[in-house]
Amino acid sequence: MKFTRKELFSIPNILCYIRFLLIPVFVVLYIKAEEPYEYVAAAVIVFISGLTDFLDGFIARTFHMVTEFGKLIDPMADKLTQASLIFVLIVKVRWMFLLLIIFVAFQLFLVAAGLYMFKRGLKLNGSRWFGKVSTTVFYAVMLVLIAVPNLNHNTVNILMIVCGSFLLLSFALYGKVYLDMYRKNNLNDE
Repeated sequence: MKFTRKELFSIPNILCYIRFLLIPVFVVLYIKAEEPYEYVAAAVIVFISGLTDFLDGFIARTFHMVTEFGKLIDPMADKLTQASLIFVLIVKVRWMFLLLIIFVAFQLFLVAAGLYMFKRGLKLNGSRWFGKVSTTVFYAVMLVLIAVPNLNHNTVNILMIVCGSFLLLSFALYGKVYLDMYRKNNLNDE
Protein backbone atom coordinates (compact mmCIF):
# COMPACT_ATOMS: atom_id res chain seq x y z
CA MET A 1 0.00 0.00 0.00
CA LYS A 2 1.49 3.33 -1.07
CA PHE A 3 0.69 6.63 0.56
CA THR A 4 0.97 10.00 -1.13
CA ARG A 5 2.92 12.92 0.29
CA LYS A 6 -0.39 14.76 0.67
CA GLU A 7 -1.73 11.91 2.84
CA LEU A 8 1.41 11.70 4.94
CA PHE A 9 1.47 15.41 5.67
CA SER A 10 -2.22 16.18 6.03
CA ILE A 11 -3.13 18.23 9.11
CA PRO A 12 -4.90 15.32 10.86
CA ASN A 13 -1.90 13.05 10.33
CA ILE A 14 0.51 15.72 11.58
CA LEU A 15 -1.62 15.93 14.73
CA CYS A 16 -1.23 12.15 15.05
CA TYR A 17 2.56 12.50 14.79
CA ILE A 18 2.41 15.05 17.59
CA ARG A 19 0.54 12.50 19.73
CA PHE A 20 3.30 9.97 19.12
CA LEU A 21 5.91 12.56 20.17
CA LEU A 22 3.98 13.47 23.32
CA ILE A 23 4.14 9.90 24.65
CA PRO A 24 7.83 9.96 25.71
CA VAL A 25 7.44 13.56 26.93
CA PHE A 26 4.61 12.46 29.22
CA VAL A 27 6.44 9.34 30.43
CA VAL A 28 9.59 11.28 31.35
CA LEU A 29 7.65 14.08 33.05
CA TYR A 30 5.58 11.64 35.07
CA ILE A 31 8.45 9.38 36.11
CA LYS A 32 10.57 12.35 37.21
CA ALA A 33 7.66 14.14 38.93
CA GLU A 34 8.03 14.79 42.64
CA GLU A 35 6.18 18.06 43.23
CA PRO A 36 2.43 18.56 42.65
CA TYR A 37 3.01 21.00 39.79
CA GLU A 38 5.17 18.39 38.01
CA TYR A 39 2.30 15.89 38.11
CA VAL A 40 -0.02 18.58 36.78
CA ALA A 41 2.47 19.26 33.95
CA ALA A 42 2.37 15.56 33.01
CA ALA A 43 -1.45 15.68 33.09
CA VAL A 44 -1.39 18.75 30.81
CA ILE A 45 0.62 16.75 28.26
CA VAL A 46 -2.02 14.01 28.39
CA PHE A 47 -4.75 16.63 27.98
CA ILE A 48 -2.96 18.11 24.94
CA SER A 49 -2.63 14.61 23.50
CA GLY A 50 -6.36 14.04 23.98
CA LEU A 51 -7.11 17.40 22.41
CA THR A 52 -5.01 16.58 19.33
CA ASP A 53 -6.84 13.23 19.12
CA PHE A 54 -10.19 15.03 19.07
CA LEU A 55 -8.94 17.65 16.60
CA ASP A 56 -7.43 15.22 14.12
CA GLY A 57 -10.70 13.30 13.88
CA PHE A 58 -12.80 16.45 13.72
CA ILE A 59 -10.64 18.05 11.02
CA ALA A 60 -10.42 14.83 9.00
CA ARG A 61 -14.20 14.35 8.95
CA THR A 62 -15.20 18.02 8.61
CA PHE A 63 -12.77 18.88 5.82
CA HIS A 64 -12.88 15.49 4.06
CA MET A 65 -9.26 14.74 4.92
CA VAL A 66 -9.78 11.14 6.02
CA THR A 67 -6.95 9.03 4.62
CA GLU A 68 -6.13 5.33 4.70
CA PHE A 69 -2.84 6.20 6.39
CA GLY A 70 -4.71 8.19 9.03
CA LYS A 71 -7.02 5.24 9.63
CA LEU A 72 -3.90 3.18 10.29
CA ILE A 73 -1.90 5.52 12.55
CA ASP A 74 -4.71 7.15 14.56
CA PRO A 75 -5.67 3.98 16.45
CA MET A 76 -1.98 3.17 16.96
CA ALA A 77 -1.41 6.59 18.53
CA ASP A 78 -4.50 6.07 20.72
CA LYS A 79 -3.47 2.65 21.95
CA LEU A 80 0.17 3.58 22.55
CA THR A 81 -0.91 6.64 24.53
CA GLN A 82 -3.37 4.61 26.59
CA ALA A 83 -0.78 1.87 27.19
CA SER A 84 1.80 4.44 28.33
CA LEU A 85 -0.71 5.87 30.83
CA ILE A 86 -1.43 2.46 32.29
CA PHE A 87 2.22 1.42 32.42
CA VAL A 88 3.43 4.49 34.29
CA LEU A 89 0.53 4.30 36.73
CA ILE A 90 0.97 0.58 37.39
CA VAL A 91 3.83 1.40 39.76
CA LYS A 92 1.82 3.88 41.85
CA VAL A 93 -1.76 2.61 41.68
CA ARG A 94 -2.37 -0.65 43.48
CA TRP A 95 -5.01 -2.25 41.22
CA MET A 96 -3.83 -0.80 37.90
CA PHE A 97 -2.61 -4.25 36.81
CA LEU A 98 -6.27 -5.33 36.61
CA LEU A 99 -6.99 -2.46 34.24
CA LEU A 100 -3.91 -3.49 32.26
CA ILE A 101 -5.25 -7.05 31.92
CA ILE A 102 -8.64 -5.79 30.68
CA PHE A 103 -6.97 -3.32 28.31
CA VAL A 104 -4.60 -5.90 26.81
CA ALA A 105 -7.34 -8.54 26.44
CA PHE A 106 -9.60 -5.97 24.77
CA GLN A 107 -6.89 -4.83 22.35
CA LEU A 108 -5.90 -8.41 21.48
CA PHE A 109 -9.55 -9.21 20.83
CA LEU A 110 -9.94 -6.16 18.55
CA VAL A 111 -6.81 -7.08 16.58
CA ALA A 112 -7.78 -10.76 16.24
CA ALA A 113 -11.40 -10.02 15.32
CA GLY A 114 -10.34 -7.26 12.93
CA LEU A 115 -7.83 -9.53 11.16
CA TYR A 116 -10.33 -12.37 10.96
CA MET A 117 -12.96 -10.10 9.41
CA PHE A 118 -10.40 -8.51 7.10
CA LYS A 119 -9.49 -11.95 5.73
CA ARG A 120 -13.18 -12.46 4.98
CA GLY A 121 -13.32 -9.13 3.14
CA LEU A 122 -15.06 -7.26 5.94
CA LYS A 123 -13.99 -4.40 8.13
CA LEU A 124 -15.39 -2.29 10.89
CA ASN A 125 -15.67 1.27 9.60
CA GLY A 126 -14.60 3.53 12.43
CA SER A 127 -15.13 3.35 16.14
CA ARG A 128 -18.56 3.11 17.72
CA TRP A 129 -20.12 5.55 20.18
CA PHE A 130 -19.52 3.21 23.12
CA GLY A 131 -15.83 3.01 22.23
CA LYS A 132 -15.63 6.80 22.23
CA VAL A 133 -17.43 7.02 25.58
CA SER A 134 -15.12 4.39 27.06
CA THR A 135 -12.06 6.24 25.75
CA THR A 136 -13.33 9.54 27.19
CA VAL A 137 -13.92 7.96 30.60
CA PHE A 138 -10.49 6.31 30.42
CA TYR A 139 -8.75 9.63 29.73
CA ALA A 140 -10.74 11.46 32.41
CA VAL A 141 -9.81 8.87 35.04
CA MET A 142 -6.17 8.79 33.96
CA LEU A 143 -5.97 12.59 34.05
CA VAL A 144 -7.22 12.64 37.63
CA LEU A 145 -4.86 9.84 38.70
CA ILE A 146 -1.91 11.57 37.07
CA ALA A 147 -2.64 15.12 38.21
CA VAL A 148 -3.53 14.15 41.80
CA PRO A 149 -1.21 11.28 42.80
CA ASN A 150 -2.09 11.50 46.50
CA LEU A 151 -5.79 10.66 46.22
CA ASN A 152 -7.14 8.50 49.02
CA HIS A 153 -7.43 4.78 48.25
CA ASN A 154 -11.24 4.73 48.21
CA THR A 155 -11.39 7.45 45.55
CA VAL A 156 -8.73 5.70 43.47
CA ASN A 157 -10.62 2.39 43.75
CA ILE A 158 -13.89 4.04 42.66
CA LEU A 159 -12.15 5.63 39.67
CA MET A 160 -10.59 2.29 38.73
CA ILE A 161 -13.96 0.52 38.97
CA VAL A 162 -15.61 3.15 36.79
CA CYS A 163 -12.84 2.98 34.20
CA GLY A 164 -12.73 -0.83 34.21
CA SER A 165 -16.53 -1.04 33.91
CA PHE A 166 -16.55 1.18 30.84
CA LEU A 167 -13.70 -0.82 29.28
CA LEU A 168 -15.57 -4.09 29.92
CA LEU A 169 -18.81 -2.63 28.54
CA SER A 170 -17.03 -1.46 25.41
CA PHE A 171 -15.35 -4.89 25.12
CA ALA A 172 -18.73 -6.65 25.33
CA LEU A 173 -20.42 -4.30 22.85
CA TYR A 174 -17.58 -4.61 20.32
CA GLY A 175 -17.81 -8.37 20.79
CA LYS A 176 -21.49 -8.17 19.83
CA VAL A 177 -20.69 -6.01 16.78
CA TYR A 178 -18.11 -8.52 15.53
CA LEU A 179 -20.40 -11.46 16.30
CA ASP A 180 -23.20 -9.79 14.29
CA MET A 181 -20.76 -9.19 11.41
CA TYR A 182 -19.70 -12.83 11.54
CA ARG A 183 -23.30 -14.11 11.56
CA LYS A 184 -24.35 -11.79 8.73
CA ASN A 185 -21.36 -12.87 6.66
CA ASN A 186 -22.17 -16.58 7.23
CA LEU A 187 -25.78 -16.01 6.16
CA ASN A 188 -24.56 -14.34 2.97
CA ASP A 189 -22.23 -17.29 2.27
CA GLU A 190 -25.10 -19.80 2.38
